[in-house]
Amino acid sequence: MVSWPRPADWRPEPVAGLEIIIAPERAADNAAIHLLEERAFGPGRFARTAYRLREGNPHEITLSFIARVSTLVVGSIRLTRIRIGEQPALLLGPLTVDPAFRSKGIGRMLIDASLAAAKAQGDRLVLLVGDEAYYGRSGFQRVRPGQITMPGPVDPMRLLVCELAEGALAETGGRVMV
Repeated sequence: MVSWPRPADWRPEPVAGLEIIIAPERAADNAAIHLLEERAFGPGRFARTAYRLREGNPHEITLSFIARVSTLVVGSIRLTRIRIGEQPALLLGPLTVDPAFRSKGIGRMLIDASLAAAKAQGDRLVLLVGDEAYYGRSGFQRVRPGQITMPGPVDPMRLLVCELAEGALAETGGRVMV
């Protein structure tokens, strides 16, 4: 199911008096992103399977974006190259929005930017562990049980994919690895 880019009439909820800028991540943003992740997720993030996959495997900076209000980084999204069985794919995460700026459409703007960049580069599939009610609005769907397995504990109801190319999910299966 290829259900993005977002319809032309979709607009995020305006943030009164603030201009939100979505921009490609730069190496200079790294410290601000780490502080943002710490505020949003706390130390428990290090134990999660998706985090462990990303550990030691650098994210793809050309597919990663930040949201700024003036000079303040208020959101970040990163994509990391992985393999699912023999197929190349991307792992989305973390998607982080500063708690003070949540429910303003920033997360969806970041997702749209990263998915569009990945599709433009010819990538076919993006995997994540997350809430289907939230990510489903951006074209993510639940993986059929057993089709894709993670190397650690993951609630199978939270394993989601977004096809960037028609039929990519049908061609993909197996264990996720870096």
